[in-house]
Amino acid sequence: MAMHRLGLAFCALLSIAAVAPAPAQDYPSRTVTIVNPFAPGGGTDLLARMLAQRLEQRLGKSFVIENKTGAGSIIAAVAVQKAVPDGHTLLMAPSPTMAVNPTLYKNLPYNPLEDFVPLALIAQTPFALLVHNELPVKSVADLIAYAKVNPGKLTFASVGPGVPHHLFMELFKSMTGIEASHVPYRGSLPAVTDVAAGHVPMMFCDLGPASGLLAAGKVRALGISSPFRVSSHPDIPPLAEAGVPGFNAVSWQMIVAPAKTPRPIVDKLHREILAILATQEAKDQIVKSGFVPIDSPSVEGLQAFVRSETARWGKVVRDAGFAGSQ
Repeated sequence: MAMHRLGLAFCALLSIAAVAPAPAQDYPSRTVTIVNPFAPGGGTDLLARMLAQRLEQRLGKSFVIENKTGAGSIIAAVAVQKAVPDGHTLLMAPSPTMAVNPTLYKNLPYNPLEDFVPLALIAQTPFALLVHNELPVKSVADLIAYAKVNPGKLTFASVGPGVPHHLFMELFKSMTGIEASHVPYRGSLPAVTDVAAGHVPMMFCDLGPASGLLAAGKVRALGISSPFRVSSHPDIPPLAEAGVPGFNAVSWQMIVAPAKTPRPIVDKLHREILAILATQEAKDQIVKSGFVPIDSPSVEGLQAFVRSETARWGKVVRDAGFAGSQ
């Protein structure tokens, strides 16, 4: 009888081993899907494809991009949240997905801190504070003075509630005491095009869509949202130096896996992605795509980073009166 029970126990162990996740040395065992919450051709998509190509070269299996758009990145996030946690489904997760949506949405169907494990920070995105050329301001101090002399007159473009274009301006408003009304658009390019045309006087815009108009002199940049100058536009001063001390606002791009992904696979992906990001070729491509390279901390450091960013941007969302508005 004892031998029979021992045999059953051995069979049970074999059964568990048969369904257990493959060890890290066997990962990946099939095609890996990187889910992008935005349309093909955008900045997040470009970063995802850069990573996919290089991970495929390093790990010997196909890495493909699946674009799942809509609902402020929620559709993509939920798809990855529900995926088998074996490292074969990953998510490109920008700052709104991880740090803004928990406060912006009343009933968010995922929890960034509980449902995902971060693998690496990929890049950061400073935004330029742009004004159209007919607005009679040449500096941040001029803009603040103009806004205070003309209360309620200014509007600003963005790409919708809760995105960096919107929240960076709300932070700017709260730090300077000015008033400006929100005019949402469906994308950065139509928004900045209307700023250049004078239909909306100003906006915070990511540098990719703005670069052509800046080079052509069709919009004026008063400052950059990051505390450092950007190599592609070294003439634009940080807002913290240009009249708003302490201003520091950058969007960022992260890649995450479903929670409960085995730690050996998480560690392997973390190492491989960091090795890719350390190459000059990857850094050059990140800059070319309108981003700024960033040093990624450990997995635990990334989790702490998400917590701090959620608290920080949650306060901005609440102060702007948008908490639970979506």
